[in-house]
Amino acid sequence: MNKYDIIVIGAGHAGCEAALACARMGRRALLLTMNLDSIAQMSCNPAIGGLAKGQIVREIDALGGEMAKVTDKTAIQFRMLNTKKGQAVWAPRAQCDRKLYQFTMKNILENQPNLDIIQQEVSKILTDGNRIDGILTTTGAKFECKAIIGATGTFLNGVIHIGESTYPAGRAGESPSCALSNSLQEFGFEIKRLKTGTPPRINKNSVDFSNLQAQHGDEKPAFFSYSTEEAALPQLPCYIAYTNQKTRMVLRNNLHRAPLYTGQIKAVGPRYCPSVETKIVKFPEKERHQIFLEPEGLNTYEMYLNGLSTSMPQDVQVEMVRSIDGLERAQITRFGYAIEYDFVPPTQLKPTLETKAVENLYLAGQINGTSGYEEAAAQGLMAGINAVLKLDGKEGFILGRHEAYIGVLIDDLVTKGTDEPYRMFTSRAEYRLLLRQDNADMRLTDYGHKFGFIPEELYSKFLCKKDKIAEAISAIKTGEERAYPNEINELAGIEIKYEGYIKRELARVEKFKKLEKLTIPSNMKYDYIKGMRIEAKEKFSKILPQSIGQASRISGISPCDISMLLVYIQHKNR
Repeated sequence: MNKYDIIVIGAGHAGCEAALACARMGRRALLLTMNLDSIAQMSCNPAIGGLAKGQIVREIDALGGEMAKVTDKTAIQFRMLNTKKGQAVWAPRAQCDRKLYQFTMKNILENQPNLDIIQQEVSKILTDGNRIDGILTTTGAKFECKAIIGATGTFLNGVIHIGESTYPAGRAGESPSCALSNSLQEFGFEIKRLKTGTPPRINKNSVDFSNLQAQHGDEKPAFFSYSTEEAALPQLPCYIAYTNQKTRMVLRNNLHRAPLYTGQIKAVGPRYCPSVETKIVKFPEKERHQIFLEPEGLNTYEMYLNGLSTSMPQDVQVEMVRSIDGLERAQITRFGYAIEYDFVPPTQLKPTLETKAVENLYLAGQINGTSGYEEAAAQGLMAGINAVLKLDGKEGFILGRHEAYIGVLIDDLVTKGTDEPYRMFTSRAEYRLLLRQDNADMRLTDYGHKFGFIPEELYSKFLCKKDKIAEAISAIKTGEERAYPNEINELAGIEIKYEGYIKRELARVEKFKKLEKLTIPSNMKYDYIKGMRIEAKEKFSKILPQSIGQASRISGISPCDISMLLVYIQHKNR
């Protein structure tokens, strides 16, 4: 009963995708969570997608993951962002019904063959030598397994901050996981701390919408999943508000009570999603900051104040919120807070997301230093696939930077690491014209089908679509008049419009592939390379790059270091 092939620890967005992938590839899997009622919970923003993140969700769908489908089923607003710019940076985003998203994903997990879900807290990872053997729970139960995927989110030694108050928590209302973090340290993993935060929520009935600007979704929504044909739920507007000079004064007058500025919070927070108190300190010249009032669902009056993340004391939060036009009488239903938590610096992982220190132990999501539901889900899917492939004795599945934003994400993490919560941006991808949101299926569906995630009927539709796009491109170039669906014409038009740029990027990809094909022996002794800088030796020894291409992307590594490494490898080969 207590024997499984793979155990997934944590049922957030990473854990859900990991567990489904393992079970769907035929392995008996167990998903362990501290709270069954919190599976797939949207702890922060009730939305999926956005700049670069939307591309990741499309890629998850093309590979056969679940996030895109659940988003489409529970979305209450669809918007395509950046449409005034080039196609390479267009990005889908959807506002979701928070609870419906959670329960929909939970239902999918519960109905998945080969998958058990149990509410238990893991206290220790067990090994036989240097290989995974199972886990021990806080109740003393032991579960045996061959591989583990850790997807613990912000729960490792989590501490919440609201003003001067601090208390242990994985997120509001839930206990942290302390024993598991200690278990990881016993294996020799380096553990560091990060910080993230969330804004207050307010009651919709206490808002004066006459002073706010409504923001409606797209009339013709672009869905996340390639299998979705129509919206499932009624669509709701969001609203735009702004902070002002009064808001600024409230925050400035209370900075001496802000955990971020009293030294109470010591961990590094997300640079690209700062708290509102950080905004007024770092951008004193800005007279106002934009706030989005986002509905949390169809059957609740709670609204999320996107852009107002804070850890200020509760009385300051009330004064701050009510200083904003339209929110003068706002009733706060949940106060904002900051949370500090442990993470494992991801340079301790292989590109398959398996740890270097413990065989068959994989990590995915915020435990790797990332932020965002989308980044977490992508890692969970890849960790699940690779855990099964490893147990099957097959080669790992590693997406290149030219194939997917998921490839960029994981390569950045394991090669460069991160000292702040990592967030994906289109600017991180060298080949973003190839990695558009509209062509994720063309890039990745073959992989999804290979792993058994894409049903034959859906795969046949994909192949038909692929053929029609090729036909349409040919017809347009030769001047033939043929009738194709609008979607096919649009996709063909994009390929033709950017053909010159795409060819240029493809040429760069070929050079990139050559460097990736130059593999580095796994037992390379960098200390033996005479003349190489000590810093380079240390970084190579720590990262253990698998190819010259990966070695060249390590922070602080120079072309000279790469040249010396190449010469040494060639000399050893001779």
